Amino acid sequence: MKPQPSSVRKRRIHSWPVRISHWINLLAMIGMVMSGWGIYNADPLFPFTFPQNTTLGGWLGGNIAWHLAVMWLLAANALFYLLWGVFSGHFKRDFFPFSARSVWRDTVRALTFHLPHKLGQYNAVQKLMYSGVLLLGLLLVLSGLSIWKPVQFSGLGWLFGGFDIARYVHFFAMSGVMLFVVIHVLMVVLVPKTFVAMITGGKALNKEESADE
Repeated sequence: MKPQPSSVRKRRIHSWPVRISHWINLLAMIGMVMSGWGIYNADPLFPFTFPQNTTLGGWLGGNIAWHLAVMWLLAANALFYLLWGVFSGHFKRDFFPFSARSVWRDTVRALTFHLPHKLGQYNAVQKLMYSGVLLLGLLLVLSGLSIWKPVQFSGLGWLFGGFDIARYVHFFAMSGVMLFVVIHVLMVVLVPKTFVAMITGGKALNKEESADE
């Protein structure tokens, strides 16, 4: 007896470079944030510090060592993702275009729980958020370099208004990334199938669903 053709096919939602860089980025960001909190605690910008058990490194020297070590992993991963995103057309295809009108429209839909979600298709709010977090990442790198090597990157520090201002820029850029992460996790909780797609790369579609796509 001949085997029956499968009624289910696999549609790729996320390619393997996106999935690999996503999970490496997750681990690297956890290390960067926790070690960064330890560095912040040594010389706080505001009248609060982070709990010691949420930091990485144990003491200032350890915090800095972890921060620099994880920084190279994050930088290599970011470079890989950026190059792939540009040359594969991922950024152009998935993050653009969007407009102020489309962002406002989809924000209203989201707040009234009428925003449809299709795997593999970003709405205008998602496009804005993903584009924005890439810019925040660039700001983190530039401000971080001016803090790490204030003499060697004195010109960069000057653009930020000096060492002290660069620390505030670095802190608020990190806070913006953390806000993105909180919203991102919340959306995953609300739409759990997105979590599965980021692991497997796709979802199963039967013949009827495939015909509709």
